[in-house]
Amino acid sequence: MYAKCGAVELALNVFTSLRARNTCTWNALINGLAMNGYSAKALDMFRQMELDRTVVPDKVTFVGVLLACSHGGFVDAGKEHFYMTSKKYGVGLILEHYACMVDLLARSGHLQEAHRLISEMPMKPDVVVWRALLGGCRLHKNVKMAETVIAEMEATCSGDHVLLSNLYAAVGRWNGVEDVRRTMRSKRIEKIPGCSSVEMNGCIHEFISGDKSHPSYDDIHAKLSEIGGRMQQQGYVRETTEVFYDIEDEEKEHALGHHSEKLAIAFGLIGGPPDATIRIVKNLRFCMDCHKFAKLVSKIYHREIVVRDRARFHHFRGGTCSCNDFW
Repeated sequence: MYAKCGAVELALNVFTSLRARNTCTWNALINGLAMNGYSAKALDMFRQMELDRTVVPDKVTFVGVLLACSHGGFVDAGKEHFYMTSKKYGVGLILEHYACMVDLLARSGHLQEAHRLISEMPMKPDVVVWRALLGGCRLHKNVKMAETVIAEMEATCSGDHVLLSNLYAAVGRWNGVEDVRRTMRSKRIEKIPGCSSVEMNGCIHEFISGDKSHPSYDDIHAKLSEIGGRMQQQGYVRETTEVFYDIEDEEKEHALGHHSEKLAIAFGLIGGPPDATIRIVKNLRFCMDCHKFAKLVSKIYHREIVVRDRARFHHFRGGTCSCNDFW
């Protein structure tokens, strides 16, 4: 529970206080550390689990191990664990193991190898596996493979089409963006708006990208303006390359400035104690600009920010993130 709330220190405290540990408690910790971006610590805990002769790793253990390798970018370690799982431990590979491995290879730039692994899977790949490869295509701007993936996965989710559209936008192919829009309209696929929730004084406050309905919006807008000024002094330049629309840079900056997590962070700065951790849950994955924004806010305002996006936790402290900018 603590790990799934991003409270890693509390999770570790509970684990170390246990008088007896079994495979389930080790799995909870290893998977929790991996999900929160503490990849090296997760792999260290797996090594400690191996030394504990009273417990035996299982399929869930290796989901956590491979997730740690994926989130940390440990390609060689990931391959070693993936291919030794059945040989050394007698644990059969399952769909989640393949998904982690495809994600690791794709985000590390080994797109062809990731695609080949999918083709060699003994089971039918699901959308999670295809999205892992699609995310790597976006990161490394491989439009051709992204188009292949969208076709092979028979994408019906708005997020998959938006990701392809953002990739087209990143490389300046605005005709491709229009094609994606037409496809979405013809299939009646609606874009899911970004939504971020933050807990403040026992209440949950929800923010939708571009929404101005929150009672504290004027204060939030003023805080965002203040943050923007202080960030410009730090040399901050907005990442406008992946904005969905073919519009002028000034308009792109305005659109980026009202993403839901930025509204939630600004509210966290004005609505809570000055030293409290700002904890946010987001329904979509971070965009590059909001990730850079959160890092700088944590540095300028000396605040810890914990954001759970659709894939993982990000812990921002002193201008750095637990993901080491690999997400």
